[in-house]
Amino acid sequence: MRFSESRNTTRWIIIFISFSIITLILWNTYTFFQIFKNEERIKMKLLANAQIALINADENTDLELPLQISSNNTSIPVILTMYDKILTTRNVPDEILNDEKKSMQFLKNLRSENEPIVFEYSPGKYQKLYYGNSALLNKLKYYPIALLLIIFLCGALVYNFYKSTKMATQNKLWAGMAKETAHQIGTPLSSLIGWVEILKTEEIDQSITFEIQKDIERLQTITDRFSKIGSVPVLEVHDIVEETLNSYKYLQSRFSKQVEFSYHVPNEPISVMINPTLHSWTIENLVKNAIDAMKGKGSLELQIEQDAHHVKINVKDSGTGISKKQFKTIFEPGFTTKKRGWGLGLSLTKRIVVEYHSGKIKVLNSEIGKGTTFQIQLNKKV
Repeated sequence: MRFSESRNTTRWIIIFISFSIITLILWNTYTFFQIFKNEERIKMKLLANAQIALINADENTDLELPLQISSNNTSIPVILTMYDKILTTRNVPDEILNDEKKSMQFLKNLRSENEPIVFEYSPGKYQKLYYGNSALLNKLKYYPIALLLIIFLCGALVYNFYKSTKMATQNKLWAGMAKETAHQIGTPLSSLIGWVEILKTEEIDQSITFEIQKDIERLQTITDRFSKIGSVPVLEVHDIVEETLNSYKYLQSRFSKQVEFSYHVPNEPISVMINPTLHSWTIENLVKNAIDAMKGKGSLELQIEQDAHHVKINVKDSGTGISKKQFKTIFEPGFTTKKRGWGLGLSLTKRIVVEYHSGKIKVLNSEIGKGTTFQIQLNKKV
């Protein structure tokens, strides 16, 4: 508990420091932008003063400094106007100058970037100097966005790595626990098999030993399931109709008569590459989930359909239903609507169908208070 609290505190400290660094960088960038913007305005004011000197020059005026100021501007676009007419320009593309409509639009863009400098070159006579941001200033303007994007991508990579590592560790843990469980069940199961053989030699009802034998075989199947978790299962060609019905009918015989089981399946076999043990687990999870949703009372229907390339298995119940916003989250590990549920059944089912059998599973449809239909889609063996 203390270790977990310490780890959470460290995580929040790292997040706070990272946020502080990002804020500091963005603030410095904004400060630099404002400094450069002010410096460019000072340059434009000097350019306006140089323009006044050039206009009012006579034969005794030294024009070297005004001309030097005017010629030194090689990056800032400038348009000089008088009475809304363009007098001179600098650093403006020719294709804009040659098109009157583009020139007026460009002038409007300059006005939006910076307040024009209005200067009086002689009493009662004014000119306006419009100017835009330099290429350097424009690049600096987009720098915070690029910085935030880089930080976001780095954060996403770190999060993805952390999540993948955590999931890999959890998968190894669950796989180890499953294999250990299978190993622990194996010892008493072997003993039960021996006792059943002894009971068969006694004068007792053979139907009793037959049912015990079926349950022992079921335990062997469960043990086999757990032993396969975390390893790549062997897929073989099987009749999906027969394998599905075997699991469905076994569960039918083990549940209350208050659940009305029914099924509609093709009469001919359908060949699919599956692992029978894991497929049986899939059907069992869907059936048990449906019975839980009906609170042990209602109708349950199994449907198997096929097209040219796929076989679809539908498990339909008359339970409480699922809201549309839960259609995807219901397959996430830990998600459950039951008070004592672990939220692993449907998650494990999806893993078996998608990862092991290269199939698909989804909530086909559901209506609150009327029931839900889950659908498994598998590829047919061509």
